[in-house]
Amino acid sequence: MTNNQPAEGSQHAVYQVSLPVSKRTLDLVGNLIRQERNRLGTRWRKVPAGTQAVIVLAVLRHDQRLSDMAGGNQISASTVRRWVREVLRLLAARAPRLDRALKKIAKRGGVVVLLDGTLIRTRCRTGTDNRKNYSGKHKSHGLLFLALTDEKGNVIWISSARPGRSSEITTARHDKITAHLREAGLGALADLGFVGLDDQPDDDPVIITGRKAAKNHKLSAAEKEANRLLSRERAAVEHGFANLKSWRVLTKVRMNTRHATTLLRALLVLTNAEVQR
Repeated sequence: MTNNQPAEGSQHAVYQVSLPVSKRTLDLVGNLIRQERNRLGTRWRKVPAGTQAVIVLAVLRHDQRLSDMAGGNQISASTVRRWVREVLRLLAARAPRLDRALKKIAKRGGVVVLLDGTLIRTRCRTGTDNRKNYSGKHKSHGLLFLALTDEKGNVIWISSARPGRSSEITTARHDKITAHLREAGLGALADLGFVGLDDQPDDDPVIITGRKAAKNHKLSAAEKEANRLLSRERAAVEHGFANLKSWRVLTKVRMNTRHATTLLRALLVLTNAEVQR
């Protein structure tokens, strides 16, 4: 719980913000801030590292306005913005790389991972530069991310941001997901949007998808049942996305692709600290 008090002589009301995060997450962020301050040799800051961690987590969890957090803690909005960017950078540096994440799953005895994509909605801006962020599939502006989860739905890796109009297959090919899966000796369960991604579907398949119906080919009862079983196994990936999107700062992202990538990878680290099934 953070108590936001107005500056002396201010007319702002006093309010409180409930911060539902674990002590483990608070300690993680606070320790990263302390290590960075020691590395920089900073001898004085306006607030302790623990207080800075609470302020940043409140911004990320509740999408609190920077000016509100600043006024409640007697600092400037630009200072809060700088603190948020600093913590995001430190957290994103801890996000797992694709090859290491897959090798870790294989080392634990895992056989498959779950692959899916999600659109993080962005502010709709005018101008031709923003047209590439419009997703015809979702009828909304946003940035496309691919994610891999384990069988329990814990997100183990997230891709860099792509414009909303990008296809999931193109993004997966850019990140060479099939090659990394073969190197780790794993397979991936994916939805029909990834049909055709596997470049060796007959000799050495690693991408497992359902069957699509066509005009000249109706699905048999066995194929429909196989699709249902695959969908049931893939249900856990939606829980992983739900945990990631519980950080309300993702409600409407106001960043470009580079900063959005940093944001999502930082939130991945925080989510894994909060949820471990």
